[in-house]
Amino acid sequence: MTLHPQSVKPIPALTKEIAIQAFPQDNLYMMMRDRLGTFYTDWDFVDLFPTKGQPATCPWRLALITVMQFAEGLTDRQAANAVASRIDWKYALSLELSDNGFDFSVLSTFRPRLIEGGAERQLFDLMLSRFQEAELLKAPYSQRTDSTHVLAKIRDLSRLESLGETLRSALNSIAVVAPLWLQAIVPDNWYKRYARKFEESRLPMTETKRTELATTIGADGFYLLDVLWSSEALSWLCQINAVEILRQVWLQQYYAPEPNGEVHLRSASDSPPGAIRIRSPYDQDARLGTKRSKSWTGYKVHLSETCDQDAPHLITSVETTRATITDREVLSEIHQELAEHNLLPSEHLVDAGYMDGELMVNSQTEYSVNLIGPIPIDGQWQSKAGKGYGISNFEVDWKKKLLRCPQGKVSRKWIPTHNTYQQPIISVKFNKADCLSCSVRADCTRAKAGARTVTLRPIAQHQAIQAAREKQQTPEFKEQYALRAGVEGTISPYFSR
Repeated sequence: MTLHPQSVKPIPALTKEIAIQAFPQDNLYMMMRDRLGTFYTDWDFVDLFPTKGQPATCPWRLALITVMQFAEGLTDRQAANAVASRIDWKYALSLELSDNGFDFSVLSTFRPRLIEGGAERQLFDLMLSRFQEAELLKAPYSQRTDSTHVLAKIRDLSRLESLGETLRSALNSIAVVAPLWLQAIVPDNWYKRYARKFEESRLPMTETKRTELATTIGADGFYLLDVLWSSEALSWLCQINAVEILRQVWLQQYYAPEPNGEVHLRSASDSPPGAIRIRSPYDQDARLGTKRSKSWTGYKVHLSETCDQDAPHLITSVETTRATITDREVLSEIHQELAEHNLLPSEHLVDAGYMDGELMVNSQTEYSVNLIGPIPIDGQWQSKAGKGYGISNFEVDWKKKLLRCPQGKVSRKWIPTHNTYQQPIISVKFNKADCLSCSVRADCTRAKAGARTVTLRPIAQHQAIQAAREKQQTPEFKEQYALRAGVEGTISPYFSR
C-alpha cells in the first residue's frame, strides 16, 4: 500500500448546504471544520507508507476519524458506518455526499502503522499546533493536572498461570520461525502441558500440587533457555521478544537451578519489587498499581488541562507511565513537555500526589510555575495527633545552623544527609541532658532515654512547605483550588468506559 499525498479538497457547496439543513449550525463537527480546517495533511504521515503499491486510504482522514472515534467511544465498525452515513462526519472529512466510506478493517491497520512508526503522538501535537494557530490556545495563566488508571489489555493471572503462559508464549513464538527445530528438542509430554491456555486448564487445587507444577514449569523453562544459549547458531532465536521475556521472568521467579538440577521458586521476601516485576508475557510493561483503595494491572495516564475562566478548556499534555510511577516522579516531565509547546502556566493546580517541597521549588526556579495544591502535615506523631511540638513550633536559624525548641533550648548537631529516596535533608539533634530534664518532654518526644531529633528540608524547600501549609488554611486558597476539580470531569468520560 502506498501513499500519494493530495491536497484537501474544498467542501462541495451542496454538501455544506444540506449539512446546514440537517444540523444546527452549532454542530460540533461543522464548527470544527469551519473554524479549524482538517488538523492534518497527508504529508504528516508520508514516512509511514511505502513508495510502491496500491494507493492507501487518505491518511489525514483516517487520523481525524481516529480522533472522532475516540471522542464518541465508537468501535471500528461504528466509526466506518458514521463515515458512510452521517452528514456531519462527511462535512468534517471533506467527503462527497455519495461517498460510501471504506471497510472498517482499515482503521485497525492504520493504528498499528502509527505506533510502529512512532507517530501516535503526532495526532495530539498537530492538533495542539492548530489550536495555537487559531489563537484558541495561548500560554495559560492557570492549568490543572490529574492522573487516573489505565487497564492493560490482558487477563489477570495467578502466579502459576503467569509462569505457564510465559513459557507457552515463548514456545508458540519459536514454533512460528523454527517449527522443525522445536519439534526435535521438546519432550512429548510438553504438547499436552502447554497446548492450551493455562487459564483454561484444570490446575491443581492443593498448594503442594501447585508448587510441584510450578517447579516442573520452571525446569522446562530452564531446559529451553539452556538449549538456546548453548549454541551460537541459535543466538537469533534468543532475540525473539517472547524468549527474552521468558528469561527475565525466570530470573524474577526462580532461583538458579542447583547442581543436581532441582528448581525452586523464589520466596515472597526475595521477589523483585513491583516496579520491575513482569505481570504478563503479553504486555511486559504492565505493572500492578495502587492508588488509594484501588489496585489495577496496567498503566497510569496524566492529563493536563487549561482552566482559565475566560478561555476554552483544552487538554495540553498527556503522559502515560507505568502504574508504579508516582505522580511526583512525572511532574517534571509534564512541565518539560509544556515548555516545549510554549504552554507553561503561571499557576499549576494539582492534588497532593504531585506536591513536594523539592518540586515546588524546582517548578518555580526552572519553569516559573507556581505549584498549587494541598501539602500534607509533617509525618511526625505530634502533628498527626494534633498536640505537642511539631516542626512548625521550632525556630530555625539558617545562618547559624541552629534550631531553637519552644522551651528555648538550642540544638547540638546540624547534620546534612539524605533520606531513603536520596533527597537532601538536615538532621538536627538536641542535647540529651536538656531533653531528659524538660518538663514538657512527653509533648515533644517519645524516646525513652534519648534526645529530640528534627528532620528539616533545605531552606528553600522548608520555607516553601511552611508557606503552603499556612496558605491552604485560607478561604482564598480554597476558592482558588476549587478550579482543580474540573479536570476529574474531563478524565471520567474517557477512562471510565
